[in-house]
Amino acid sequence: MSITLIITIVTVGVSLLALNNDALMEQFIFHPYTIARDPKQWYRSVSCGFIHADFMHLAFNMFSFYMFGDLVEQYFNLIFGQLGSFFYVLLYISSLVVCILPTYYQHKKQYYYRSLGASGAVSAIVFAGIFLQPTMQIGLFFIPPIIPGFIFGPIYLALTVYLSKKGGGNINHSAHLWGSVYGIVFLIVASKFAGISEQSDVIGSFIYEVKSYFGR
Repeated sequence: MSITLIITIVTVGVSLLALNNDALMEQFIFHPYTIARDPKQWYRSVSCGFIHADFMHLAFNMFSFYMFGDLVEQYFNLIFGQLGSFFYVLLYISSLVVCILPTYYQHKKQYYYRSLGASGAVSAIVFAGIFLQPTMQIGLFFIPPIIPGFIFGPIYLALTVYLSKKGGGNINHSAHLWGSVYGIVFLIVASKFAGISEQSDVIGSFIYEVKSYFGR
């Protein structure tokens, strides 16, 4: 059983439990105000990634994660060998923490602010996948997969930055943004220092794939 499938099953299970258990939801949700006053509550930066606001939120995140997760997991096994699974899990868990840090500093004095969902970690996996296969065709929601990843990525990031600055709504666009950036940074740094195969030159491979797309 793949790590991707295990994370998906665990997330779905915990999310469904929390949707029917207000106490569990409150215990797991990311609450900057509480964390600022009790450092022991930092576990929420990870636990919040295993709960979701509703079934559609859960379904969209897990569908996106599963679609890209298998690809990234396979590449990690090529790049890191026997440590592939370790680095894959490390990317997922650490991205939950890293992507939520800006949210914490922005909202730590706001009692009523809360955040939940795996979107930051999913964004990290998606953008790691895009960097590994930049010419893959990607769509968005009802749009069919017609845009290569290296074009889709910057468009998505620009839109995320705009929505994050605009504010409003119930979506934590900041987590999407920093999760996406962290996914690429983690991949580059980890492959640089721990890669053991020809696939470890992820920057060179990215440049080669993009050039090949334009027939150079």
